[in-house]
Amino acid sequence: MKFFCLLALALVSLGAPADELAEANQLFSFAEARYPDYFRPAGQPTQPLQGYLVRYYPETNTYLGVQDGVVYVYGQVFGVGILRVGRVSEFITLGPVDLTDRLLSRRSANCADYAGSYTSTATDLARSLSFTGSLAIAVSDGSCTFSSNNIPNHSMGQGGAFATPVSAQSSSFRVSATPAFAAQTTALSLAWNNAVLLNGVRVDMLAAACFGVGDGRIGCNNEAQPWRYDPMSPRNNFGTDIHNAHTQPDGAYHYHGNPVALFDLAGGALSPVVGFAADGFPVYGPFIAAEGGGFRKVRTSYRLKSGSRPSGAGNPGGVYDGTFRDDYEFVNGLGDLDACNGMSVDGQYGYYITDGFPYMTNCFRGTPDASFRKAPPTPR
Repeated sequence: MKFFCLLALALVSLGAPADELAEANQLFSFAEARYPDYFRPAGQPTQPLQGYLVRYYPETNTYLGVQDGVVYVYGQVFGVGILRVGRVSEFITLGPVDLTDRLLSRRSANCADYAGSYTSTATDLARSLSFTGSLAIAVSDGSCTFSSNNIPNHSMGQGGAFATPVSAQSSSFRVSATPAFAAQTTALSLAWNNAVLLNGVRVDMLAAACFGVGDGRIGCNNEAQPWRYDPMSPRNNFGTDIHNAHTQPDGAYHYHGNPVALFDLAGGALSPVVGFAADGFPVYGPFIAAEGGGFRKVRTSYRLKSGSRPSGAGNPGGVYDGTFRDDYEFVNGLGDLDACNGMSVDGQYGYYITDGFPYMTNCFRGTPDASFRKAPPTPR
């Protein structure tokens, strides 16, 4: 929080996403017009520094800054120290932010810091059909509500074979802005969506497909049924596209793992928050700080079991090769993450995207919000 003082000595241009810069400049212009006694002369250059966007006003010796949608002021007239005065959205009405093919950068674990309206354009490549995505994140009574039409901010269908054509949905998910650990973990469930990403698209880790049930692709709704197929396994053919997503029977596009979007795949920085799990804890991309400097991918603590699966009635036999979720076992301390695929860094718990099983989350450390429960199917 010393950046306002440092700015007087050295201004270092680090760049910022265009929409964040536009949002900050809109706020600065509002403040200069509304409060000229504090911020003059108007129209000072906006300077990015250490993740902040700042303007310094020499006549009043004051500073105005924005980071992650939050407004800060500094100067003798405001008292001692840095003063947090609220969110940008509390002062100005922001137009929709275009998320099309955008890579995220923010790491705030508070869902309220992403409040706003967003839009995007996505093409269903299989049908050469264009969709407009919409997402609104609103804050009320300590919760954030994600209202979207479930259309992503990237193309759909490349490399996939969807059983049902993509269609827009009406989705509304609510997460706590102050999540807390529950007394015990909650397992994933077919009856629940698992997370919502910051492009408005839901995450549904499990597939209703088990060995020996129907055609092995649908209809396995008994969660105690063993040998559930892993939709992320290259040995299975679930028709997912290059974003590890496909459609549900109603046409709802959803991810089973890494969206291969929203964050820098090269790992040149700490991965941002890409969404929020049903219990309110953030979901981060895969890159964390490496020992000795730089960045590395976070390591899962799951591994394939050794040997062969049981054979005989109700069992598939064969070696443990990742075809089924039951092929994996958790080994405490094997990697960085716990059994839910999360960990705490600097006191902040979050789930992480991993290359290996379980890919995003395998259970919930907090209490999932009821808004993530799937609607029962419409009787026919």
